Formats: sequence, C-alpha cells, structure tokens
Amino acid sequence: MSEIAELETEIRSQIDGASDEAALEKVRIASLGKKGSISAMMKTLGKMTPEERKVMGPALNGLKVSITDAIAGRKQVLGKAAIEARLVNETLDVTLPLRPSPAQVGRIHPITQVTDEITAIFADMGFSIAEGPDIETDYYNFTALNFPEGHPAREMHDTFFFNEGEDGKRKVLRTHTSPVQIHTMESQEPPIRIVIPGKTYRCDSDATHSPMFHQLEGLVVDKKSNIGNLKWVLEEFAKAFFEVDQVGMRFRPSFFPFTEPSLELDIQCDRSGKEVKFGEGSDWMEVLGCGMVHPNVLRAGGLDPDVYQGFAWGIGIDRLAMLKYGMPDLREFFDADVRWMDHYGFRPLDMPTLFGGLST
Repeated sequence: MSEIAELETEIRSQIDGASDEAALEKVRIASLGKKGSISAMMKTLGKMTPEERKVMGPALNGLKVSITDAIAGRKQVLGKAAIEARLVNETLDVTLPLRPSPAQVGRIHPITQVTDEITAIFADMGFSIAEGPDIETDYYNFTALNFPEGHPAREMHDTFFFNEGEDGKRKVLRTHTSPVQIHTMESQEPPIRIVIPGKTYRCDSDATHSPMFHQLEGLVVDKKSNIGNLKWVLEEFAKAFFEVDQVGMRFRPSFFPFTEPSLELDIQCDRSGKEVKFGEGSDWMEVLGCGMVHPNVLRAGGLDPDVYQGFAWGIGIDRLAMLKYGMPDLREFFDADVRWMDHYGFRPLDMPTLFGGLST
C-alpha cells in the first residue's frame, strides 16, 4: 500500500508541475497509458493471491480514478489559463473602423455603366440585344455593308488586318458592330428590333480616339419602318439618356455606305460653362450617325428591299460616357488607374433603371 501511496504522490506532483496541456498529456500517458506506471501495476494483479487481490484491486482502481480526476481538473485549469493568455496577447481594438466591404470598394467601369444605361433605354422600347464576333471576314465587315472596292476604310491605315489564311483571304478586327446586322438578317425573320453593343477596332489614337473603342448600333427592319420612326426613337433615347424633359435635335445630311439617306444627329446643348448641358442653350453637338438601311444591305441580309425597309444608327459609347460624365480624355478609360476608377467609377449595386434614374 505504501508503494501505491508513493506512486500517487509522484504522479500528482507531475500533474501539478505540468505547465501546459501538452506536458499534462505526457503525464497521462506515462501513468495511465498501456505502458504507464499504473497500468503496469494493474497487470500484476493476476499473479497475486485472492487475498492480495482483494486488497490491491480496489486500491489500484481507486488510484486510477483519483489520477484521472486530477488530470481532468488540471486540464481544465490549464485550458482556462491558455484562453486568458490568448485574450491578452490577441487583443482587438473595437474602436477601429471596419474594413470596407468589396461592394463598397469596387467600382463599375463607366463604359459598362453607360452600356447598361443605353441598353436599358432601348429595352424599354422593345429592342433586344444582339452580339457578334470581334474577328470578321472582309465580306461581313465591308462588302455586305455596301463598301465598294477601294473605299478608304478597307486600307491598312484604318483597319487591323490579320495575315492571310489558307484560303488566301485576310480577316479583320471589326471596324464597327454593323456586321451583326447582316448576321441577324440572315438568321431572323422581320420584324427585327435590335441594339448591338460591343468592341470595335480602328488604327487611331488621340484624346478622343482609341484603337479599341465601344460602339452601339441599332437596327429596325419591317415593312413599314420610316424615317419618322427613326427620329422618334432617337429623340426618346436622347431625353432618357441625358435625363431631360425636352431636347432639341437637328438632322444633317451625310453619307454612309450602308444607309440611304444618311443623316448626322446634333443635340441642342449649352457649352458656356465647365459642363455641357443638354436640352438647353444655343449650341449643337454631333452625337451619332443614322439613316435608312441601304437596299444593297437588305439584299446582303437575304431580304427583299421591295418588301422590307429599315433604319439604323450608330453611337460611340465611349464618347457618350465622356459627354455625360465629364471625362476629358478617352485614353484614360483604358489606363487601369485605380485613382481614376475611384473618381469616375460607379458603385456595383447602383443598377440603372428608367424608373429610378440612370445616373442616380
């Protein structure tokens, strides 16, 4: 019995001296593990006489329970001490401001915002969105749109050409989104009412021009479309986009290979101050080109110009963004400057809607 008492004293001393839970676990294994000191003594019970077992059995079991309880108690104390030490070392200053969420920090690029605004306006008029490839054949980019051979737009100084393919023909980066008009007419029966937003490419670069820019075209084809419908659509668009009740419009004759007659649209504005104000003043600003779809373009799309007629227009999305939100240099749109985005970008959750305002 003295041996058991001595063992208990020794183990309790080790338990009390354990500085952390890892050290305490070593004491548990050394005493209660398969090869531990208490387990070793328990194995000797089989060699004892029945009288000895009656005495030593309860004593060893009592020792085992006592040590188990002591280890559990010490573990609880060490665990509480560890938590307190962690709270002291890992302090959190609750007076610091919260880090802004991604929705607060992130910004929508003005091009994306303006594209959403324009498509929201035309969607409300019943137009659907059409898209097409950035890489086009010469036929879809020029020939089907009534560009004659030798037209300046076909030259290297204005268009990005690819190397010749196996068929000896060279594809191009589309110079406008107009090829989608032909693709749509080939695949869809009139009436057609579409807008076509997308990237376009031309060899040009300065404060108001970029080698890659964004354009949105509109196309209406049916049996009764006319230039009066075209004027109404563009007037409603201008009022909604520039958020004015009335807007003065001036159509000037122009020339585009794919429309006849062709028109340039000027919008009434006031440029006397630092900002351009639309719907007032005595100045005029050109904003887009438009016209009635040329019969040759209808034929290229597989439609009979004696049955169908249509109108189309093209808008520079980048330029409209500059006009509406006051960006002075187009090149900054593509510089990936975070400071510029912080200033001109839009909050992600502010989606443009006609009933809530487009720029609120």
